[in-house]
Amino acid sequence: MAGTDKAAVLGYEQARDELIEVVRKLEAGGTSLEDSLALWERGEELAKICRHWLEGARARLDASLADEEGDGEREDED
Repeated sequence: MAGTDKAAVLGYEQARDELIEVVRKLEAGGTSLEDSLALWERGEELAKICRHWLEGARARLDASLADEEGDGEREDED
């Protein structure tokens, strides 16, 4: 998946900061339709990258919590 490759190159904070800048430019207006569409497309791409990173972080947290719960259950059995 191309988004995964881009996410590996662009970290979450970098993608988030660039997305914020894209939103600011779009909200400020004053750009041509073509430039606005290009910004929108870049924003969508950046949002996907951020989502990828956040989903990965959520999976790691869920796995850690599941491990913790599993350890707690094992200790209760002893």
